[in-house]
Amino acid sequence: MMMDTLRKKIGQLMVFGFKAESPSKLSSEIHNLIENHHVGGIILFGRNIGTPEEIQELTSTLQKTAMESGHEHPLFICIDQENGVVRRLGEGTTVFPGAMMIGATGEPELAHNVGYATGNELLGLGINWNLSPVVDVNNNPYNPVIDVRSFGEYPERVAEFGVQLMNGMKEAGVITTLKHFPGHGDTNLDSHLELPVIPHDLQRLNEVELVPFKKAIENGADTIMTAHVYFPSLEPDADRPATMSKAVITGLLRGELGYDGVITTDCMEMKAIADGVGTAQGAVEAIKAGVDLIMISHLPELQHAAIERVYSAVQNGEIEESTIDEAYARVMKLKENGLNWNSNRNPFTQPEHHEALANDVMKKGITLIEKKQGILPLSNDPSHQVLVVYPENTYLTQVEDERFSSHALGSVVQEIHPEARVATVSQHPTQGEIDRVIEQAQQADTIIVGTLTAFRSKSQQRLVKELFQTKKQVVLIAMRSPYDLGHFPGVSAAIATYEFTTPALRIAIQCLYGKTKVTGKFPVTIKYEHGANKE
Repeated sequence: MMMDTLRKKIGQLMVFGFKAESPSKLSSEIHNLIENHHVGGIILFGRNIGTPEEIQELTSTLQKTAMESGHEHPLFICIDQENGVVRRLGEGTTVFPGAMMIGATGEPELAHNVGYATGNELLGLGINWNLSPVVDVNNNPYNPVIDVRSFGEYPERVAEFGVQLMNGMKEAGVITTLKHFPGHGDTNLDSHLELPVIPHDLQRLNEVELVPFKKAIENGADTIMTAHVYFPSLEPDADRPATMSKAVITGLLRGELGYDGVITTDCMEMKAIADGVGTAQGAVEAIKAGVDLIMISHLPELQHAAIERVYSAVQNGEIEESTIDEAYARVMKLKENGLNWNSNRNPFTQPEHHEALANDVMKKGITLIEKKQGILPLSNDPSHQVLVVYPENTYLTQVEDERFSSHALGSVVQEIHPEARVATVSQHPTQGEIDRVIEQAQQADTIIVGTLTAFRSKSQQRLVKELFQTKKQVVLIAMRSPYDLGHFPGVSAAIATYEFTTPALRIAIQCLYGKTKVTGKFPVTIKYEHGANKE
């Protein structure tokens, strides 16, 4: 194998992100990596996303750069468009519901429809690979990173919905990714920040975590993303995450499950890797384990270091050349058979029926609990005093997009009830903020209180419970995680939106005021404090 050929092959095994001066532009670093190192994949983040016209300009420039640099095939251009709380597209595109909201509909065909529509919009923008669906089974209510990104806690249901979403995107012409193998649903740590451990044995994994992956592999999975999670029952080396485990990747995924498609890492800059062996050596270990694509999302110096470290590992025999050849062959096969790119695309237009589809799914997914008759519908009579209380969103998991961190609960209430007053508090309200809200609540007839991941915030819980003690009529909105509701068993009426997107909040408020109906059912078990469980 000639040296330049080896470097080109290694470049095709890399998926890199970049930060440029403006959304439609390339950085000089990524231009150099595509041109001189034949990097074959690009991941886009919110920093790269502007108007639809700017996205089309960016993806066209990326592909033109690759073509002029002698690439045999177009670039993979990928994105995390899971919808719901994890999305990258903004202006001019549809706000589709995320996995748990879709799971709450009980209708798998809706996952297919959302997948097809999402793929249609992505491909129209020149994005040919979506890092979705999440097929983790969220059976740990304290999971800080998966939660509402999952279809729920029931393995067969997650499998059914995940396959439908995958197939919808595939039919639209977009490459898909199952994540995070062999499962990230039963963790209480975020692998962006540290290394989670899942202690379950293979029997348990086969009964729960692996069920959706097996089903999706049977249905033609394009790619699978590994989890930066340590499975001691599978991997003999202490603290070696699945991404770098030959027992997990080659033994379990390729061997026992028979998967012969492309395997990609999650970002190798995440602390579960970076604080261990480091990003560059992690790339070597992942390739040795059987992974095909190495994802490094941010820093050019780490991207260059990974390329050089993998190259030197082949040169010194640490990585067999045949391992590079096999990975390269799988990547080329996917590019040849599954990669769509049309250099003569029309200007992007958002199909009108997509918004109607999104609203339909939201109405079927948002979940209402009315424990006390006569509370709903709320009155929007000007004489009926309503106070809307909610925390500003400052807590984001690493995978969520800062651009979409704000929400509009107060303003959507005022669309129906203009006289409603609004009181905001911080994500973890101080006692002074709580006292201020309680004083304002004395003048209200009804209090609408929104929570944002309150199960992780004792002060949010204290705020809601003190509002209950005012003896006013309190209606609760779980604006992200439905598990919040388990901390408030005494609430008279509550609604779970699974995400704080404006369309979801608007439909929830319309429901509370009797303007529309919602029919969702929880796809997870809500364990109430001192009370019965709710499914």
